[in-house]
Amino acid sequence: MLKRHTISALVENHFGVLCRISGLFSSRGFNIDSLSVGETEDPNISRMTIVVKGDDRVLEQVVKQLNRLIDVIKVIDITHGTFIERELALIKVQSETATRSEIIQITEVFRASIVDVSTHSMTIEATGKVDKINAMIAMLSQYGITEMARTGNVALLRDSQPKPDNAE
Repeated sequence: MLKRHTISALVENHFGVLCRISGLFSSRGFNIDSLSVGETEDPNISRMTIVVKGDDRVLEQVVKQLNRLIDVIKVIDITHGTFIERELALIKVQSETATRSEIIQITEVFRASIVDVSTHSMTIEATGKVDKINAMIAMLSQYGITEMARTGNVALLRDSQPKPDNAE
């Protein structure tokens, strides 16, 4: 059965690392649903958060192969642990005078922020779990979404919980 997995990888911040890692997933027939990469507290190290759907056994083999790559420091399938995940979305919505207050109300309900306003549109910044972002997009779509950018998930294991077996 295909299950959603969240993979956290610490990698050396070098040219070509992203290509090698994403290539490993694609060569095994995995479509990456979400990929987010950024520097950590150490500028020489980046954290990759990769969300894929796949069979547990096959994905375990991919994680082992990722751990063998030279530029990879550590890879953990954090799916089975307790982790915090968030996504950022910027959503540009058509807005006229008649609909502006409704859009503002939706933004407030989802604890999002309006970051830009023009005569015919509003740009909203929303942060949260994927379900929250998707629900907000569904509510705003009736007004006409003209542009959207999403970061994909970023995730960290909680310190207050036991780590998954593969986190050692």
